[in-house]
Amino acid sequence: MAADSTGDGRRSEFLDELFGLSGEVAVVGGGTGILGGVMAEYLGAAGAKVAVLGRNQEQGQRRVETIKNAGGEAIFVSYVATDASSVKEAHTRVQDAFGAVTVAVNAVGGNQPTAVVSTDQAFQEISLDAVRDNLDLNLTSAWIACQEFGPAMLANGRGSVINIGSMAGGERPLSRVPVYAIAKSGVATLTYFLAREWQGSVRVNMIVPGFFETTQNRSLLRNPNGALSERGEQIVAHTPMGRFGDPTEIGGAAVYLASSASAFTTGLAFVIDGGFSVQSI
Repeated sequence: MAADSTGDGRRSEFLDELFGLSGEVAVVGGGTGILGGVMAEYLGAAGAKVAVLGRNQEQGQRRVETIKNAGGEAIFVSYVATDASSVKEAHTRVQDAFGAVTVAVNAVGGNQPTAVVSTDQAFQEISLDAVRDNLDLNLTSAWIACQEFGPAMLANGRGSVINIGSMAGGERPLSRVPVYAIAKSGVATLTYFLAREWQGSVRVNMIVPGFFETTQNRSLLRNPNGALSERGEQIVAHTPMGRFGDPTEIGGAAVYLASSASAFTTGLAFVIDGGFSVQSI
């Protein structure tokens, strides 16, 4: 029996109308990282022009080439996410290359070993410098990005801001990572505040990843020999799906929140955790 090419075409048109990002310009702060990079690739595959923002030119250019090889348009822009003047300069470079930014993903962040409670470091021994550095990396970076890209979107009458939260920043913060948890709780509050403040003219939502292996957390999740650490084993045991997430499993959420499919969605915490947050006895 011959395939119904007409039906396939209609489905394709429907999906493109709902989730397609043709005409959108997306900046991905932290697009040189693992999760940020995947989101950049998915946004590019959905049709957006993508600016990968970060400090590591080699990793950023690799993401750009992946997007281009798949038929998309992308550039890498070097910047410092915690420096407002650097973010402003990056914004100007993106506008010059692609036009007005309509999607801003704030994927900068990560936990730092200097701000972790461990057998070698009690809470009271965490230095104020480590606290400030961790808060800057995870919270100040999101604040600056929202202040830079949000007003420009408001002036154009539309846009989507996608912040990246954490399981650590929930109502019951995770053990051992107090500064990171406080910073990500702040990102959540910032998201909810702006969703109300900008009243849907610019939608502001947050993706909350569960446990995905990244460069920043690998030392917490695995021993040097590659086996799961005690903490890694506890996490997997508490996750109904019985594993860590694969980075590719976060890209679809970014496309949804950037697209017209989420036109009535703002102030949402989109949790992708394999069931970790609902696990009980």
